[in-house]
Amino acid sequence: MPQPNIDASKLKVTLTETPKPDYDNKTLSFGKNFTDHMLCIKYTEENGWEAPEIKPYGPLAIDPAAFVLNYSVETFEGMKAYRAADGTINLFRPSMNMQRLSTSSQRIKLPEFDQEQFLQCIKELVKVDQRFVPDQYGYSLYIRPNFIGTEPNLNLMYSKEALLYVYLSPVGPYFPRTVKLYANSEQARAWPGGVGNFKLGGNYAPALKPAMDVVAKGYDQILWLLGEDHYVTEVGTMNFLIFWVNEDGEKELVTAPLDGIILPGVTRDSLLALARQWGEFKVSERRVTMPEMIRAIADGRMLEAFGAGTACVVCSVSEIFYEGKSYAIPVDPSNPDAVFGPLTNRLRTELLDIQYGKTPSPWAVPV
Repeated sequence: MPQPNIDASKLKVTLTETPKPDYDNKTLSFGKNFTDHMLCIKYTEENGWEAPEIKPYGPLAIDPAAFVLNYSVETFEGMKAYRAADGTINLFRPSMNMQRLSTSSQRIKLPEFDQEQFLQCIKELVKVDQRFVPDQYGYSLYIRPNFIGTEPNLNLMYSKEALLYVYLSPVGPYFPRTVKLYANSEQARAWPGGVGNFKLGGNYAPALKPAMDVVAKGYDQILWLLGEDHYVTEVGTMNFLIFWVNEDGEKELVTAPLDGIILPGVTRDSLLALARQWGEFKVSERRVTMPEMIRAIADGRMLEAFGAGTACVVCSVSEIFYEGKSYAIPVDPSNPDAVFGPLTNRLRTELLDIQYGKTPSPWAVPV
């Protein structure tokens, strides 16, 4: 007999008796404010998935010997809910997040789950806490699904117990300015045959010390380089895109390919799709090395560079430090105070207009 899967029709809702006050948008910073409720769904190999439950936000009870606490059996996602001018609340391409969560969880041997039913539970959580979805353009409700192994067992095997849980956080702009990068070729965030293309907690902790070291030097993020040729991979926790005139004289938007090293970002995919729809310049997914970038800067062929991800949407890069020297990256030559380059701003505006319901699109999924 097959084990029960997630069933949104069995969702139980227990509302908080101590609701939090509304947040002022001006005080919002990323990931520090949380809503009243969370979604929890437990799994055991013996009984399958239990009934989903929305309950007051609070601490989790986890055994000290749980797999997640000892062997980092954990994956997560990052999504957002956006309030349109007419009050409608939209998610953005949520099926891509569900698929990526499923793919990542399979890599660490967590149980399969019904993606559509789980997504329906997330929508119900957003409905319960909809008053926390900001009504200002550029602000949103960040959604963090987590999937962890909870069985208390120190044997190095798979976890026979698991927990899917989701909490919400109203957020403002992540990087309301340009960013400066420090190119790192000494350490690697991901490598061939590794797990860089999965959204696992274990990918993030080892990058914390290198990231804090460059912050202490006055930079915002690491530009991760790989191999002897200094292959340009990602920036911090974001995908990295370059807009330049390539060595063949073509205007080109280029980013690293999904070669097993790069995380398949939803924002990355969306920006590439938009640029391809325009058909105004070449759009490529291919390897680029740091020496190629330096030559483009020296030749005046570098037009813009930016990071892309759910948290920041896009953020323009204004400087890269590489092998003892700082290189200025153009942002907007016509406006020295610009926060975004012309292409970066155009992509950002088109994407936000879809997310906030200004531009009709199947990518915007109403809650």
